[in-house]
Amino acid sequence: MSIRNESAGDLTEDCDGCARETPHSVSIQLRTESTKEENAEFSREPYRVSECMHCGEQRILRMNNA
Repeated sequence: MSIRNESAGDLTEDCDGCARETPHSVSIQLRTESTKEENAEFSREPYRVSECMHCGEQRILRMNNA
């Protein structure tokens, strides 16, 4: 786990691990949901990944519920 100082651009969110609002690193990732090799490129879905900068706890949320 890396520790860094908060800056004006940090996004703060509630963290279950810290039990308070902390800075988080947030990204969008395309993840393949199919375990089959054939047509795997058609099973990619966007996920929002949020990681607490203090404790490292991650929250992963599927963006597309189709």
